[in-house]
Amino acid sequence: QVQLVESGGGLVQAGGSLRLSCAASGRTFSMYPMGWFRQAPGNEREFVAAISGSGRTTYHADSVKGRFTISRDSFKNTVYLQMNSLKPEDTAVYYCAARGIYSTGTYYSRQSDYDYWGQGTQVTVSS
Repeated sequence: QVQLVESGGGLVQAGGSLRLSCAASGRTFSMYPMGWFRQAPGNEREFVAAISGSGRTTYHADSVKGRFTISRDSFKNTVYLQMNSLKPEDTAVYYCAARGIYSTGTYYSRQSDYDYWGQGTQVTVSS
């Protein structure tokens, strides 16, 4: 059974940093595209960042570009989201996702591109 488990969320002051982790189990996602999405109260889930299967290509939403960085450790079957200079508007539940189709060079930013989802981790940024 495939599981994606996020961790690293919490409460932080504006300007602070957090590092989210998403550990996959049940199968390897090495060389499979992965991504991060978030959903704030009353809002739809939105794209945050994506990484190709090889890890060499990344893409970040304009709202987080320059502040957040997605990365992966294929040996650990884990993807990370380093979040710096956090703002109150970054407050949301953050979800990681994995695509079930092998692809090394492409990233994906649509929710429909992903087949597996974690349960989410809450990030709260206070002003």
